[in-house]
Amino acid sequence: MSNFYLSIASALYDSITDGTHDSPKTVSIGKKLITSKHIKGGEIDFATANLISTEDFEFINKRSKVDKWDVIISMIGEYCGFCYIERNDVIDYAIKNVGLFKTGIELEAKWLYYYLNSQAGKQYLKKIRLGSSQPYLSLGGLRSLPILNCDAHLKKSIVKILSSLDSKIELNNRINAELEAMAKTIYDYWFVQFDFPTPSPSGRAGVGLPYKSSGGKMVWNEDLKREIPEGWEVHSLSNLCSLISRGISPKYLEMHGVCVLNQKCIRDNKIDFSFSRRHDYKAKDATKRQIKKYDLLVNSTGVGTLGRVAIVKWIPEDFITVDSHVTIVRANEKLIDQLYFVFSLVHKQKEIEGFSLGSTGQVELSRSQLDSIKVIVPNTKLQNTFRSFYAPTIQKMAICEIENQQLSNLRDWLLPMLMNGQVTVGKVYEQMEGGLGMVAEGDVECKKDLKEKV
Repeated sequence: MSNFYLSIASALYDSITDGTHDSPKTVSIGKKLITSKHIKGGEIDFATANLISTEDFEFINKRSKVDKWDVIISMIGEYCGFCYIERNDVIDYAIKNVGLFKTGIELEAKWLYYYLNSQAGKQYLKKIRLGSSQPYLSLGGLRSLPILNCDAHLKKSIVKILSSLDSKIELNNRINAELEAMAKTIYDYWFVQFDFPTPSPSGRAGVGLPYKSSGGKMVWNEDLKREIPEGWEVHSLSNLCSLISRGISPKYLEMHGVCVLNQKCIRDNKIDFSFSRRHDYKAKDATKRQIKKYDLLVNSTGVGTLGRVAIVKWIPEDFITVDSHVTIVRANEKLIDQLYFVFSLVHKQKEIEGFSLGSTGQVELSRSQLDSIKVIVPNTKLQNTFRSFYAPTIQKMAICEIENQQLSNLRDWLLPMLMNGQVTVGKVYEQMEGGLGMVAEGDVECKKDLKEKV
């Protein structure tokens, strides 16, 4: 530890402040207002943020404008202590109940972010946390926070190692986003616009003209109040599924037990297992609520989260279930890929939100409402054609998600050891055989090697 020392945060950074404590009026067109609940997993959840007027936006930013390489931290609620690095040149949001560290440069921003996510940083945050039922961090506490420090050269080396892991994770996320966008485009073209490829004219290679645009026969469907291709059918969701079921109402444990997914785990059409919790679940009908690959998970309660969906692409443990805020939808194997997009597309999202019951503080999606959703079912040949394209796409996305899980585990394992001097930067480079190359390629076996050799 001779190379490391503690400094007070207020002595290290140009400014430490927080966002507004007022509650600006929500508008339909305006700027995003980010609060503590929107900082999750190193990202900002813009999808559920409220909009405020330009006047309120400019007023808040006179005191607490976020700039590139600032670090913001959640100051209140269940996400208290979660952090985010602002890497963008153009920042188009204001903050409320969020701490703001103005670090000035990339190196200091990344060092602070990694430190606050280390065991030591989390322990110091825990010490200054106040409140019981509603935990919060005070601005004074953030300004007096002890920050682990070292010389610039060592700091740069440690940040480089950790950043290389995050860079690979970000690359995998971009790959998956592009794969999903491509799949959604094809789905929309085939199953919403009905311009799926027609069979090739006799004797010609390839496919024929797009169906609807080239005059394919359309017939009126009374359920949907629109025309659909001839030979296609429309069914209620309940007729296509082997299971539509809410999860359990668990009493959570600290460490051991069954992995339980909740609303926080479902965002951006993917499942973040890091937000799951543990429960000693031994109910007789446990297998009915055990998620399986290609299940569809639907958030079924909550303002701003109702109707969010994610397909189960991979399962990291033998037994995983969901809590009562999430519904498992298990369809006929031939239809599951189509169902995913039916739920994912914007027009279905709006339809599900329209089913909301309850007050503005708590909305809920009932089983009967899910059952009644109408789904267009194309002919089997077209279903299989789409599946032949989408099944490998899901597999590629699953590989990226699994790799990200392993890389995150490696980063989190290395983080405290690098920051407390338990392992040296040189030792990490040596055991990774070629510096950062192995890490950049996502070879998670280096974690096992490091544990054995360091």
